[in-house]
Amino acid sequence: MYLENINSPADIKKLEISQLRTLADETRDALINKISKAGGHQGPNLGVVEMTVALHYVFDSPKDKIVFDVSHQCYPHKILTGRKEAFLDEAHFHDITGYTNPNESEHDMFIVGHTSTSVSLALGLAKGRDLNGRKENIIALIGDGSLSGGEALEALDYAGEYDKNLIIIVNDNDQSIAENHGGMYKTLKKLRENGGKAEDNIFKAMGLDYCYLDDGHDTDKLVALFKEAKDIDHPIVLHIHTIKGKGLPYAEENREAWHAGGPFHVEDGSPVYPFEGGENVVFNCLKELLDNNSNAIALNAATPMGLGFVQGVREEYVKRGQFIDVGIAEENAVAMAGGIARNGGTAVFGTFAPFFQRTYDQMSHDVCLNDSPATFLILSPGAYGMNSNTHIALCDIQMFAHIPNLIYLAPASNEEFTQMFRFATSQKEHPVAIRVAPNLADSGKADDTDYSVLKNKVERRGTKAAIIAVGGLLPMALEAADKVKEMTGTDITVIDPHFVSGLDEELLESLKADHSLIVTIEDGELMGGYGQNVAAFYGDSEMKVHCHGISKAFHTEFKPEELLAEHGISVSALAEEIAKAL
Repeated sequence: MYLENINSPADIKKLEISQLRTLADETRDALINKISKAGGHQGPNLGVVEMTVALHYVFDSPKDKIVFDVSHQCYPHKILTGRKEAFLDEAHFHDITGYTNPNESEHDMFIVGHTSTSVSLALGLAKGRDLNGRKENIIALIGDGSLSGGEALEALDYAGEYDKNLIIIVNDNDQSIAENHGGMYKTLKKLRENGGKAEDNIFKAMGLDYCYLDDGHDTDKLVALFKEAKDIDHPIVLHIHTIKGKGLPYAEENREAWHAGGPFHVEDGSPVYPFEGGENVVFNCLKELLDNNSNAIALNAATPMGLGFVQGVREEYVKRGQFIDVGIAEENAVAMAGGIARNGGTAVFGTFAPFFQRTYDQMSHDVCLNDSPATFLILSPGAYGMNSNTHIALCDIQMFAHIPNLIYLAPASNEEFTQMFRFATSQKEHPVAIRVAPNLADSGKADDTDYSVLKNKVERRGTKAAIIAVGGLLPMALEAADKVKEMTGTDITVIDPHFVSGLDEELLESLKADHSLIVTIEDGELMGGYGQNVAAFYGDSEMKVHCHGISKAFHTEFKPEELLAEHGISVSALAEEIAKAL
């Protein structure tokens, strides 16, 4: 075995080139050992094993700096830079994160979890190098799917006039999370089919030097290519064709399903923990809309599974012209949705909340300034969403609730979501966004609310104290109210605000008559959130307002219930707080 003796890239350089193939095989085995037992990003990492071995054989990390786009293909890099035990020994699986992290190793340049950023970051590293008079190599490794992101295109455009060392590796496996979308992928296909010699070459068109390698799993050819590019005095694109999921036949065949996932049985790819989830309320609502309204269309940005439009389902709607995947281009999707709505269509764009962060300007300027009645589904916001510091979305209320003209709805159940969706996609007055928290569940109660009238819903009417619970925290508030009743004998009020882009001032004013305490809870950041708007309303009145939300920090690797409890958001903590006040 070679891997047992590899603790840094310096150890790789001690090997003969002929031994790198075996090292790659051992690295892939270590990778499969972990992802089969602990899950993670599977396909992207399996596809870059040989490339990563060759990179560290030729270049001199950390002096030479490698930036991984998204960095969900950095597992082989971690294995080869002193962190192999986190892949070989189950006791150490959680010693590292799933993304590059300078706190783990000097070989990681950035904490990165969003796509299309690598070339910009690498250009910044290159300019920093130039300013300090150094000569190291700067390498950006970007997947073909990430090229559709606006930041990547902007950076490539600037790189075309940069005149010093910059090596851009395009890892082309002809796949994003789902299939690629956009005209550039026709030109990439031509380049693959013609050995990099097709006349249509987007990289040369931007003024970049270019070289193509068809077999991105041949370590000898990779080493030769990287040696030729090392210490180059101008920007160059190394276009390398690889296979996503390389080494696991079922992952190579079904690339979309094997982008990422949980533990699996290596022999056949079957999941260790089969999914037993219920129906997808988002998909059901979209299907109902599209099947009954020929002028309706759903838009997505490279995450169709989030809307329930998995492979085998979305194709029919694509044929009907009612489903568009714009690729990794959320800004484009938001502006397109605004344009569709402006010209008589019913447009719904949905993607995960961390990726909506990129769209603030389009939401504000292109859609809301024009009051275009498009619908936006903000998937997995708050503490119950993704829990990596690269993917958290604890500020969705701060971002979207304060944009003029935008109605931001916060359903507390699947029934409320369904009714809100029907309202949003039938009205023609304003843009509407819906906060689709992952902890929504069936309430068992039909919702016939008229959401054209923005009012809070009093779930339970009491006196003295009221809990206002945003979205999926309503069941916790009701349970806390029951506990307060047990402890004090007092029935308190519980309110479902329904919308977080404004206040039901009439209701808040009425509470002054027989309430002395308002407690607000939300699963997003406290500062600038919904609760503080309520507190500002009461101002210098005699009403006391206790606001509970998440502290301002890049929280990571947390369990939602534990994070909320740390901030006073639990049944027991709320009940004790209110009982003490009463």
